[in-house]
Amino acid sequence: MTVPRSWTVDDYLSYLLARASHLVASEFHQEVRSAGLAILEWRVLATLSDGSELCVGALADMVLAQQPTVTKPLDRMSRAGLIERLASQGDRRRSLVRITETGAARIAPLLARSKEYERARFAALNATEARLLKRALRKLIRCAANPAV
Repeated sequence: MTVPRSWTVDDYLSYLLARASHLVASEFHQEVRSAGLAILEWRVLATLSDGSELCVGALADMVLAQQPTVTKPLDRMSRAGLIERLASQGDRRRSLVRITETGAARIAPLLARSKEYERARFAALNATEARLLKRALRKLIRCAANPAV
């Protein structure tokens, strides 16, 4: 099979998204690890930092992991007092997860630093470009998550 001459990896959307994500996040991820958190733990705490309660499945989706992958980290985080698990009012078999005050205090400095990292990475873009990029990415995520829509 021959690859068309016009095809280049730097024009492939998935590559561009993955490369940008890696470059934007890798330096900050070092800071997360230095703070004593795994990247998955950072994502869980950052996702829950708005005070929401999420079922494990939805949380796993938000933190870019499979549900079985988040189970052990959630257990560790619960023992450390960073999150708590609650039974869902509507379905006792479903477990909800929310951040604790300890978890919120632990993640607050990293949330502030993440905004600083974002501002530094967006320095090459003006405010309109940054807003449009985020809007386009959110739309792409919605479309990819719900292809029938």
